[in-house]
Amino acid sequence: MLRIGYVRLRDMTAHEDTAVLKAAGCQVVRAEEPGAEGQTLSSILGFIGPGDQLVVSRLERLAASGRGVLEALDRLEARGAALVVLQPDLTSQGLPGRALRAALEAVAELEPAAASRRRRPTAAVNEIHALQRAGVGPVEIARRLGVSRMTVWRKLKAVEAEAAGA
Repeated sequence: MLRIGYVRLRDMTAHEDTAVLKAAGCQVVRAEEPGAEGQTLSSILGFIGPGDQLVVSRLERLAASGRGVLEALDRLEARGAALVVLQPDLTSQGLPGRALRAALEAVAELEPAAASRRRRPTAAVNEIHALQRAGVGPVEIARRLGVSRMTVWRKLKAVEAEAAGA
């Protein structure tokens, strides 16, 4: 049985969590860097094996929402692995695990549905090019049109490539 510790590096307590997880017998401790958007956790959930345990210091360190915890729990159970929470002492195995799942499902029902990310309409190439011809810089173009600077740079590069090819 492999005990894998998981910690999200969000604040100074994350380093304390790492020490707590190692003291709890975790052979491996993986840390999620800020901005990684769950890639480390997803990687752990992809390779964890039957009989292994994913250990977190506190339940909220696993995911930001009840739905996120349930999703991780589902993936663990599908792989035959278990979740262990150190504070308070919780596990996803046996009768306590069924109680934990029931509580998480109740909490998830109360959470608002995740808002879908809406993409801003992409600025037209002619708008970007017109602003550039007027002497407006790429950063200001992006701000005015409500798009990323990268979008502006890509569109300007496409216009330059067309002009060079014509």
